[in-house]
Amino acid sequence: MSEWDKSRADDPAYMAQRMLDCQEEIQKGIIGQKEIIRQVLSAMLTGGNVLLEGMPGLGKTRLVGTVAKVFDLTFKRIQFTPDLMPSDVTGTNIIVKTQQGSSFSFERGPVFANLVLADEINRATPKTQSALLEAMQEHTVTVGNDSYALEEPFFVLATQNPIEQEGTYPLPEAQLDRFMFKILVPFPSREELQGIVELTEGAGPCVIEKKMDAEGLLAAGRLAAAIPVADAVMARLLDIVMATHEPDPLIREGASPRAAQALVRAARARAFLEGRYNVSFQDVEEAAYPVLRHRILLSFDAISQGVDEDEIVRRILEKTRQKL
Repeated sequence: MSEWDKSRADDPAYMAQRMLDCQEEIQKGIIGQKEIIRQVLSAMLTGGNVLLEGMPGLGKTRLVGTVAKVFDLTFKRIQFTPDLMPSDVTGTNIIVKTQQGSSFSFERGPVFANLVLADEINRATPKTQSALLEAMQEHTVTVGNDSYALEEPFFVLATQNPIEQEGTYPLPEAQLDRFMFKILVPFPSREELQGIVELTEGAGPCVIEKKMDAEGLLAAGRLAAAIPVADAVMARLLDIVMATHEPDPLIREGASPRAAQALVRAARARAFLEGRYNVSFQDVEEAAYPVLRHRILLSFDAISQGVDEDEIVRRILEKTRQKL
């Protein structure tokens, strides 16, 4: 493929089309999951982290690896296990012998990559999970008295299994809040399952081509961040977040201010990928589910009634829509 034209990095229509080219290339290696791929790209445009939740074998790890190939990003996979130590993630100081004697040298861990896959993140201890907190929020790693900047762009895409909870450590709310999106990966349809089998068990592996690079992704992200948000759309967005804090027997705790920030960024990214230079009410509504579902804490009443976070978000959207 021809390299993207860097002289057109300030052209929104051109860069949006290149992002769509990336989406099509990713879909060559991932059957179905079109909306999930779009949400992952939206998060990457804004520099956000993503938590992918789904049953084993649904292609979550394959998706992350394919994204790294298409954008030509450095990629590291960390398999989270109960015996994983924080230094196994961030790196550690080691003693190096030189002609002048011995000295400490920092050995970088796998977190030093553009795209980090934290596989089954809920299997590691809270101490190890927290090792990712600074990297996810500040894009730096501190070991001892020294801080090291991570190369941009930097994203953490984490996976977790929703059904096998024995021997796991649920992510605390503080760490969940640092994920821009929580994306639910559904089981494929019969047609999609057939396509998966044919793709993976066919004559040869699917060839994934590079369509963009880190510089292009950052340039596209700057264009998306510049998309204006009308006062009426911003008011609707704020109404949605504030509604999670109104008295409701089904909600124990509402979304944080970080949710409003993520909702603005996600709506802008969706508009950009749709080829529009304005944010619509629909952009906000579509972004509300992955942004809010992990930031709303359900009450005992909600759990006992079988009401989940997505149902709460649906009701909030319907209620705030009536104010328009």
